[in-house]
This record gives sequence, C-alpha cells and structure tokens, in this order.
Amino acid sequence: MSERGKPNQRLGNNKRDELVFMALGGLGEIGMNVYLYGYGPPNARSWLMVDLGVTFPHESEPGADVVLPDLRYIVSDRKNLAGLVLTHGHEDHIGAVLDLWPSLECPIFATPFTAGLLKLKFGEAERKSLPVRTIPLGGRFQAGAFDVEFVGLTHSIPEPNGLAIRTPAGLVFHTGDWKFDATPVVGKSHDVAKLQSLGDEGVLAIVCDSTNAMRDGRSASEADVAKTLTKIIADAPRCVAVTLFASNVARIVSVAAAAHKAGRTLIVAGRALHRIIEVAIETGYLPESFTYLDQQRFADVPRNKVVVLCTGSQGESRAAVARIAEDEHPDISLDKGDIIIFSSRTIPGNEKAVGRVQNGFARLGVDIVTDADALVHVTGHPRRDELKDMYAWLRPKIAVPMHGEALHLRANGKLARACGVKETLTIVDGEMLKLWPEPASVIDEAPVGRLYRDGNLIVPDAEGPVKSRRKLSFVGIAVVSLVLSRRGEVLSEPGLVLEGIPAADSDGEAMREVVYDAIDGTLRSIPPKRRSDAAMVQEAVQRAVRSAINEAWGKKPVVKVLLSVVEARG
Repeated sequence: MSERGKPNQRLGNNKRDELVFMALGGLGEIGMNVYLYGYGPPNARSWLMVDLGVTFPHESEPGADVVLPDLRYIVSDRKNLAGLVLTHGHEDHIGAVLDLWPSLECPIFATPFTAGLLKLKFGEAERKSLPVRTIPLGGRFQAGAFDVEFVGLTHSIPEPNGLAIRTPAGLVFHTGDWKFDATPVVGKSHDVAKLQSLGDEGVLAIVCDSTNAMRDGRSASEADVAKTLTKIIADAPRCVAVTLFASNVARIVSVAAAAHKAGRTLIVAGRALHRIIEVAIETGYLPESFTYLDQQRFADVPRNKVVVLCTGSQGESRAAVARIAEDEHPDISLDKGDIIIFSSRTIPGNEKAVGRVQNGFARLGVDIVTDADALVHVTGHPRRDELKDMYAWLRPKIAVPMHGEALHLRANGKLARACGVKETLTIVDGEMLKLWPEPASVIDEAPVGRLYRDGNLIVPDAEGPVKSRRKLSFVGIAVVSLVLSRRGEVLSEPGLVLEGIPAADSDGEAMREVVYDAIDGTLRSIPPKRRSDAAMVQEAVQRAVRSAINEAWGKKPVVKVLLSVVEARG
C-alpha cells in the first residue's frame, strides 16, 4: 500500500492476489469480536479490521476485569491496516478499542451513535482523541483495497450495521449483530429492498451472526416488550425496578414511557446508563426533553410512584442492581412486595453471578420477573426463519458462520447449506480462510490468544498474573524464609506462611509441623559446604515442602523459598 488508508494501485492486477478472512476473536465463542479481511498478494495484503471487542472473564480467570483479544498478528503488519470499522456500539464489539487501539493507530470508521460512545469512553479515560471518521447511516467510504458501505439492520442498540465490503474479488456481506424487527421502537427497521439489491449485485460471501441459529421461528419485536413492561408497571402496587443492558436505548424509551403512563417518576442508577442516555440525546434517539431523577432522589418519591432503571443485569458485583440485592446501595432499597424486572438475557458464563443477585432479591422478599415469566426481553439476534430470509435475499456463493460457540456455528452452517448456499465453511479463531480465488479453503493459521485488563494494566494469559492466581485459587501457597551464613550454617528458625492450605492432615498433625519437618530433614541432608549453593538449597527445600504437603493433603501447592545469606556473627 503506497499510503496508509489509500488503495494500492497494484491491487487487483496481480495474479497472486487473494481475498482472505479470519478472526482473532469471535469464532467459537460469544464476545471478543475482532475480524480481519485481507486483499492482495500473501506478502503485501491490505487489511481491514471489523470490530474490536471484549468478553467477560470466566470464574477460572480470577481478578481479571475484562478479556481482550491478542492482536500480535495484525500489529506486526499494522502498516498495511487500512482501518477499523465498527458495526455497532456493544462492548463485545468496541470494548477493546480503548486499550488496544494505541498498538494499531489506524483510522476508525463508525456511524454517529457508535462514534459518540467511543469518544465519550476515551474522554472519561482522559486519553488523547481518536481519529474517528463519522460515517452517516447508509454511508459508503474507501479504506485501502476495500469499498465499504454501511447497511442498516436492527439489533438491541441504535445503529447496528451490516457491512457491504466490495473488493476486486467480489462483494462480501458482514452482518454484524442483527435481527429483523419491523417495529424496533428506536431507529429504522431493516431495509429489505437494500438487501435484495445486494443479492442482485452478486454476493461472493456472507459472514453471518450465528447466535440463535439453533432456535426455530422468528425473534419477537421490541414493541412487544414495550407492551409487557407497560402492563407490569401499571399493575404494580409498589416500587418497580428494571435492570437491562444499558445500551438498549429502545428499552430505556419503553420503560420511561411506561413509567410516564402510570404516573410514576423515572430514576436512573448506574454510570453506564447515564452515559448511554447522554449519547442518545446527542444523536437524536432520545429527545432533549427526556427527564429523569438521579438515584439520590429515590427517597423523595413515594414507593408506589417510582420506576428505577438500573445497571447490572449480568450480575456484575459493583453494579447498582447487585448492591440493591445485598441491601448495600447508598440510596436505593427494595422491600417485600416490590418488583425487580430482569429485562435482559443472561450471557453464557454469567449464570452464577445473575443467580446470586436474584437470590439476594428473593431473600428480601422482592418479586422477580424474568423472560421466563413474561415477554420482558427479546433477543437481538436472528432465529432460523430470519436467517433463511437473509440467505434468500443475498444468495451468497459462500457462507461463513461467525459470532457463536461451536454448536451455533455448526447449526448456522447446516442451515445455510439447506438454503442452497454452495459452500459453507466453519472456521475458528486464527484460521485464515481464502474466499477468492476458488476454491475457498483454509490456507494459514495466525497466533491468537487472550489478554486481560487487570486493574490499570494489560497482562498476558500465558504465564501472567491471572494464570498464577488461578493456580493459587486451587492449591494455595506456602512461603518459606531461610537465613544461612556464607558457610552454610542455619542462623535462625525458618519462617513459614501457609495460605489456602489445610491447618492439619487427616491424623490431626499440624500442617506447619509437617512442613517444618520437611525443611529440617532437607537441610540436614545437605552438607554445610554444599549449602553455600543458594540456588540448590532453594530448589531442594521447595521440592521437599511441596512433596510433604502433597503426601499429607493430596494437592501440590505453590511453594516459594526466600533465602538470605549473611555474614555469621562472632
């Protein structure tokens, strides 16, 4: 590429040119979406990145705040990265930009609502401004070898976009997250005519959302949820609280309208909700007259005249709804007879966290309403009949399932074949798929992995602190402190700290005594002259302590030996 972000005149004229697709996150998992399209010869491709998101940490990743994709593959070739295109503003699609964009420093393309969210995030973090190019809805732009057009769809956030990516090899349609909703409450519905026109133009490949590929029928409309919320709030005798995904502006509109109709005051609790409302007002999805009270005003309103909108639908421990469930919120409390509506679905992996919050409300006597009880949430992803429509309208030659775990990807691929798609290829993170020239096939593999935001730092998965904490959570730690003279004499009693290790063995012997015996036996077995080899002594004591605890407990703890060598007195 002769200049970053501009087409290379050689592209399209080289017999070695290829169009490839791969993911550094998002294939074989839900979340952490980051996709790459490459065009050109293998040694000089022009790259386009689509989305850069995070995912939630698993319980086996203790202390991690969020999980981010490892971008080392594209960072090594960032001079050829023409841009980052964001399909919409959900955290699993934009959440890693704040932390990882500095390693890329490429142009960013987004529609107004997504751009507004991104700029607000960077402003709150006091980071330097981003080169965000705001593209109007339905807009079209050039990035390297790629001619990209935003195609409006519907989802659970304003401005979800599919991408019509045109290259010399043909047109690829990247769906992003989507569904078909004729009455989305906020924003426009999907444009059937546009999708059909793309099909008439000719679609080489579709890279398609697979989240609900195992569910028959069609997803319900956001307008249907609005009706249910209106009825529940109107019939409630006492306080009503609603927790949801903060980014669902349509749901915020529905809750606010239901509160107004019932003669209730809307109270908002949670910074993420305030942020979304601010951007929604700036971009016209909420009127400037949209009014609500902050959480500090909860006590000023009669309990039967209030609706509380709060963050934390996924059980996040520091979010408003979790603190209310534990009766620890500084301003808001729910009591027996109040109602909490979980207007959301539980993301896989968050079941235990959500369950803890709901059990907290149950202990308080609060009535809990979920989507198992009433239509208080609808998916933002297509079910099988919607997928069939998409395949029928676009008529792609190739289908590549994305955004889902292995079962979802396989189900989507099977459905695409049943819909007449000639080639269906299911790949996982890191596999490079050649889409053109024919035949489509996996031709290479790139390194992939996970990074963690750990407090203020970004740390690796392999051999990083999160991995160490994972091991500590299972087997505990023993720390031994030794002081030897330069001649190998033991100058004081060993120091010992045991954490996460049982106090005694099955016979009742104190574990500390078990460890002391192991240390004493090891030191006695090493002649004083050989004890001058500090590294050898440390390793011998470490092995002996681990072996002794394992024999007594059945588990091998982490063992650290701190050895100080000093001059002997006298």
